[in-house]
Amino acid sequence: MDADWDEVARIQFPPPGLHALPTPVTTMMFDTSQELLWTGNDYVRPTRRYTQVQHTGILTSCKGRVTSFVGSELQRYTSFKAHLSSEGPVRQILVNDKGVIALGSNDVHMSHRRGAAIWHIKHEAMRDLRCMSFTSKGTAEIIVAGMQDTMLVIDLNKGDVVKQVPTEHQYIIMKRGRYICAATQSGLVNLLDPVTFAVVKSWNAHSALINDMDAQHDFIVTCGYSLRQGQNYMLDPFLNVFDIKKMSSMPPIPFPAGAAYVRMHPRMLTTSIVVSQSGQMHVVDLMNPNTSNVRQANVISYLSMFEIAPSGESMALADAECLIHLWGSPTKLHFVDLATPIEFAAPEERLPPMEFSSDLPLNTVGLPYYRDVLASAWPDLVCDVGAPPPKLDPQFLSTLKATGFALYGRNTRGVRRNQIEDTRNLTKSVSAALKAPKFLSEKARESAKSDGAGDDRADDGNNPLAETEIESKKSEVPAMYGNVEIKYSKFGVDDFDFGFYNKTMYSGLETHISNSYANSLLQMMHFIPIIRNLALRHAATSCLSEICILCELGYLFDMLQKAEGSICQATNLLKTLSNQPQAGALGLLEEDPRGSSLNMMLQGLTRFLLDKIVQDFRLIEGTSAPMEQVLSTSATSSINCISCRSEYTRPGSTLVNDLLYPSSKTQPSVTKMPRVTFSQVLKNSIERETTSKGWCGKCSKYKNIATKKTIHNIPAVLILNTAINSPEHRMLWSTPGWLPEEIGIIVDQGQFFCYEGEDLRLHLQRGMHNITVYSLIGMAINIENGQTQKPHLVSMINIAHAEAEAPGKSQWHLFNDFLVRSVSTEEALTFNPSWKVPSVISFQVKNANNKIDSTWKDQLDTSVLYQDINQHPPESKTYQLLKHPTEHPGPDTIIALDTEFVAVRQPEIEMNSDGERETIRPIVYALARASVVRGQGEEEGLPFIDDYITIKEPIVDYLTSYSGITQSDLDPRVSQHSLLPLKMVYKKLWVLLNLGCKFLGHGLKQDFRVINIHVPKAQIIDTIDLFFLKTRLRKLSLAFLAWYLLKEDIQMETHDSIEDSRTALKLYRKYLEFEDAGILEPMLQDIYRAGRDVNFKPPRKDGQDVQRIDTPPL
Repeated sequence: MDADWDEVARIQFPPPGLHALPTPVTTMMFDTSQELLWTGNDYVRPTRRYTQVQHTGILTSCKGRVTSFVGSELQRYTSFKAHLSSEGPVRQILVNDKGVIALGSNDVHMSHRRGAAIWHIKHEAMRDLRCMSFTSKGTAEIIVAGMQDTMLVIDLNKGDVVKQVPTEHQYIIMKRGRYICAATQSGLVNLLDPVTFAVVKSWNAHSALINDMDAQHDFIVTCGYSLRQGQNYMLDPFLNVFDIKKMSSMPPIPFPAGAAYVRMHPRMLTTSIVVSQSGQMHVVDLMNPNTSNVRQANVISYLSMFEIAPSGESMALADAECLIHLWGSPTKLHFVDLATPIEFAAPEERLPPMEFSSDLPLNTVGLPYYRDVLASAWPDLVCDVGAPPPKLDPQFLSTLKATGFALYGRNTRGVRRNQIEDTRNLTKSVSAALKAPKFLSEKARESAKSDGAGDDRADDGNNPLAETEIESKKSEVPAMYGNVEIKYSKFGVDDFDFGFYNKTMYSGLETHISNSYANSLLQMMHFIPIIRNLALRHAATSCLSEICILCELGYLFDMLQKAEGSICQATNLLKTLSNQPQAGALGLLEEDPRGSSLNMMLQGLTRFLLDKIVQDFRLIEGTSAPMEQVLSTSATSSINCISCRSEYTRPGSTLVNDLLYPSSKTQPSVTKMPRVTFSQVLKNSIERETTSKGWCGKCSKYKNIATKKTIHNIPAVLILNTAINSPEHRMLWSTPGWLPEEIGIIVDQGQFFCYEGEDLRLHLQRGMHNITVYSLIGMAINIENGQTQKPHLVSMINIAHAEAEAPGKSQWHLFNDFLVRSVSTEEALTFNPSWKVPSVISFQVKNANNKIDSTWKDQLDTSVLYQDINQHPPESKTYQLLKHPTEHPGPDTIIALDTEFVAVRQPEIEMNSDGERETIRPIVYALARASVVRGQGEEEGLPFIDDYITIKEPIVDYLTSYSGITQSDLDPRVSQHSLLPLKMVYKKLWVLLNLGCKFLGHGLKQDFRVINIHVPKAQIIDTIDLFFLKTRLRKLSLAFLAWYLLKEDIQMETHDSIEDSRTALKLYRKYLEFEDAGILEPMLQDIYRAGRDVNFKPPRKDGQDVQRIDTPPL
C-alpha cells in the first residue's frame, strides 16, 4: 500500500426501486479479467456501473440481484436478477472467462457479464447454501456447500450438478488455494483435496466463530470470534495464520483493534491486509509481523465487508450505511493487469427524416445495414497469379555444357533437384543467407594485386549480420542464428576467415570437433566469474588427473581470455569428456546420442559437468563444501504417503534445478490461463512439491506419494534447465519480458521466495528481509531450423557481468559457435516458440559480478617442470630438467618449441561430378611429441622437455616422414621412451605460458593448434614470420632457411623436434644479427632470390636431390 493510497470514490448502493430504501451489500468480488466490481445485495437484482474515462469495474449483488460497477468512479454497468426475493440474499459471487456465478440459498445462477442468463440451477439437495469454490478443473467446475450435509459439484460449461459429496461438516466460507480451504461455523478450517474433496488436514482456527478467511500460496489467514464474559461473542484481537507447506499453525499476529476482515495481497506472497469493523487497516508481512502499515477508513457506522483487487492496486469496502468505498492510489488505480475490453451497448443511430413523394429519386434511399460481408462482395485483396521465373547467376550459366537442345552441369545453386523456389521472396531470402567469406589466401592474393586495397569493406557491406531489427520475432530463422560451417582450402583450417564472423574481442569456438554441441554451455560457464575463478585456481594447483574436467575448464577459460577474439577450440576438454566412463552411458556423446535431441543432451551434460566439477575439486582440496556452496541448492526432501501418512526425509540438494511449470491439465482450454511469472515458476521448481505414484514401505504397495523440499541455502550460481516439453511452455517463454534480468531470493525457515520487477524493487526499498539479488548471466538456446538444417545450440550471454570493471549497462552477445556479435537486450531476451527456445539458464549472485580473480597466477604450482618420471638411465635421456631454484622461467625467458603429431582421423573428402575435391571434415591430429629447448644462458640449445605422449585414440597415420614418429615410439610395450599422459605435457606448457615465457619456433601456429593452447602475440617469436616478405606471398621452410643461412642440412630423412627447435633458435640469432647491422631487408631479398633458383628446396651437399616434404597443413 503506497503512501498516496486514499479513498478515491464512495457511492451508495442503488435502491431496488424509485421510492425504496437502500439495501446492504451482502457479497463483493472484483472481476479477474475486466475492470469491474461485482456486488450482490439482499433484494434480488445485480447492478453494474461504468465510467467513460476509465473502463474499470466492480460487481455487486442485492437480495437476489447482482450489480456491477466499472472504473474509479464506480459507475453502474449491469444489474440483473439472480434469484427470487423470497430466497434470500446473494451469498457469494465467482467469475470466469464466460460470465458471473451467483450463489443463493437454494440455487445457483450464471449470467454473461452483460446480464443475459446462461443457466439457472435449482436442486433438491440445495437447502441452505453458503459458499462455493473452484475445483481442480480450474474455472470450469465449482463445488457448493453450506449448512447442509451434502456438497454439490457443478459443471459450469453444462450447468449441471455432476456429483454429490457427503460431508460431516457444514461450511460457511470457502477459499481456493493449494487446497480448497473450507471454514465451519464452529471455528474449524478443513483443507479439502481439490480432486476427491476428502479432508486432508483440520485446523482449529478460533474457539467460537470464523468471521472471514483467505487462502493464497502457502498461507491461510482467519479472523474470528471467541466467547467472552456473559457468553458474548467478541472479535479476537489477533490474526491466525496457518502454513500449508508445513501443515502447522504459525504464531498469531496481534491486532488490538479487533481483526474483522482479512485478505492476502495477490502479488506480495507473504503480505496480508487486516481490517477492523471501525475501519482501521493494517498491512502486515506474515514473515515479519513487527512491521506494519496502518491506515484508517472514514466510515460513519461500521464496515461489513472488504475485498482487494487482483492487481493489488485497489480495495473495496462496504459499510452498514449501504455505502461502497473504493481505495487506491489515484495515479495507479486499476483492478486487473492486462484487462480485456468491456463490451458496452452500441447506441442506435437515428436516421434523418425523409419526405417521400413520387418525385423522390430511388437512389437516395439507403440500403439496410449488413453486419456480415455479403457473399457477392469481391474481396479487397491482391491475388497472386503466377510467379516470376528464378534468376540464374551468370557464373552458374558459364559452367553449363551444351548437349543437343539443352544445357547441363553441376547444381551449385543451393537448392535440391526439382525443388520449387519461392521467387516472390527470393530477394529477401538471398539477403538473409549467410555466405561463407573468401579464404585468407584469396584475400592476400587480391590484396597484393591491388596494392593493399582489401576486399573486407565489400564483404562487410553485404554482411547480413549488420541488421538491427529484432531478429527473434521473425518467422524464419535469421542468418545470425543459423548453422555456421567451416570451409577448408588446400591450406587447411587456418585459411578460413573466422574474423568475418567475429569482430568483437570475445572468442568463438570451432565446430568440427566431436561433441562441439557443448560450445554454448562452455561459453556460458566462461562468463560466470565465480566458476571461472574457481576453475583457474584449480588449474594452477598440482592436479595431474587425466580426466579432471575442472582443470580442462580452467585451461579453456584461460585460452578464451587470452585469445581476445581469435578463434579457439575446446579440443582437449571435449576429448577428456569422451574419456569419462559415465559420459557414454548417459548419452552425452555425439557418436552415441542414444536417441536424445541436442537440447536434452545439453541439459544432461550440464548436470554431468557440475557433478564432475564438485568431484574434481574434492580430489585436490579434500572437501567439496566450498564448491557446493557455489553450485548446490541445499535442501531436504520430505516424502509422505498420502494413504498411511508415513513420512521420512532425505537430502534433496541439487546442482541443477529443472523448471516445473503450472499444470495445464487443471486449466480447460476454453478458460483464460492466469498470468504466470518467472518468479512463480522458479519458486515451484526449487520447492518441488509434487504428487506421484511411488512405493510405500509401510503400505508395501504403490501409493500416491507427496514430495516437497525444505530449502536451506541457495547457491551463488543458480543453473536452471528449462525442461520445455509442450507448446504451452514455449508460449510462456515467448511472452515479452517474461525472463527478468534480475531476481531477488529470500530463504526463510525452509521456504523459498522469489521476486522480480516492481516487487523486487519494493522489497529492496523496504530492506526488511535479507534478500539476495541475482543477475542473469546468459542462456544456452536451442535453434530449430526446420527440415532444411539440423537443430543446433547457441548461447546468449551478458558479458557485462564478467568484465573487470562494470560497464554500467547490459552488453548482450550472441555466441553461435565461431560467430560472435553484439545484440540488444530485447533481442537477447526475446524467444520464438517456433524456432528459438532456451535450454539452460544461469544466474549469479549480483555481489560477485565483475570480481575477476587473477591471484592464481601468483600461486601457480611449477613443480611439474622439475619432476621427471622417466625411468630410463640418465645417459639415454635426450633432455636435462630445469635446475631448481637456479633456473626459474619468467617473462624474460626465451624457450624454443617444436612438436610432432600423428593423425587419428583421416579427412572426409567429397568429389563432385567435375572431379573437384571438397573437404567436409579435416584430418584430425594428436600430439605425439613435444620438445622445449633453453633459448638463452650457458646451456642454450639444451632441451629441458622432450616428452612422448600416450594416445588413446586409434592412430590412422604416424606421418613418419613429417614427424619422425614410428609405431614403436608410441607403443607402451616396446617404446624406448617414457610415455606421458597428454594432461602432464600440456600442464608443463601451460605453466610456462603463464610464467610469461616467450615461445620461439618455426610455424608455431600449427603447433599451438595441435597442443590446443593460445599464446598471445607478445609471447611468440616465429621465424616463419621474421623471414617473410608480404609481397612474395610465400613463407619459407625451416630446412631451406637452415641451408641458406646456417649452411646446415636438416630434416634429411625425417623430422626431429629437438633439431627443429635448435635450428629455429639459431635462425633467430641470425635475424638479430641482420637487424642490428641494418641489412635485414636486403638479406630477405637475397633469400627469396636464392630460393627461386632452387625452387625453395635445399639441395644436398653431395649434389643429389632429396625428396623434402613440408609439415602438412591442419
